[in-house]
Amino acid sequence: MEIVKVSPKFQVVIPKKVREELQLKPGQELNVYIMDGTIRFSKPRPITELRGIVKGMKWKDEDRDHSERF
Repeated sequence: MEIVKVSPKFQVVIPKKVREELQLKPGQELNVYIMDGTIRFSKPRPITELRGIVKGMKWKDEDRDHSERF
C-alpha cells in the first residue's frame, strides 16, 4: 500500500511503483469511482474487450435495420 497526499487543488501523485506496474503514461485517462467508501482507479477497457458482455446485443451496424439506428 502506498500513501499519497491530496494537494490544495485536490490532486494526487500516483507513486512511481504503481505507475510502472500499471504501465501508466502521462495524459492517460483513468476511470475513477467510489466503492465501499474507497476511491478506486482503473484503466478504461477497450470497447472490443466488452464484446459479448450483453447477451444478444448486435455489434455491426449492417446487422441492425434502419429504425434501430435512429
